[in-house]
Amino acid sequence: MKNQHTFKLIDGEFSSKESHEILQNVFSSKIHFHEMKNFSSQERFGKNDECAIKRIPHLNNSLKEIIQIIKEAEKNGNQIEIKSEVVISILNKNV
Repeated sequence: MKNQHTFKLIDGEFSSKESHEILQNVFSSKIHFHEMKNFSSQERFGKNDECAIKRIPHLNNSLKEIIQIIKEAEKNGNQIEIKSEVVISILNKNV
């Protein structure tokens, strides 16, 4: 079995509205994941999940930047091309 697998997540040209919807959903889902991870850590261990706490602002900032890019494209009447891949690597923990 190979150690790395690549899957296309998003690959196409979209209107500004479609681009906003797609990327808003992807980033919101990831932000929600980290919020729930942190909530779970608070409930189970009485402390924040530091990784989740650090990641949420980065994702929010990226989303704000993406929205600005989309607004600029919309203002100019441009389509938006989005390409996104998911790369899964199997890591050998026995090393």
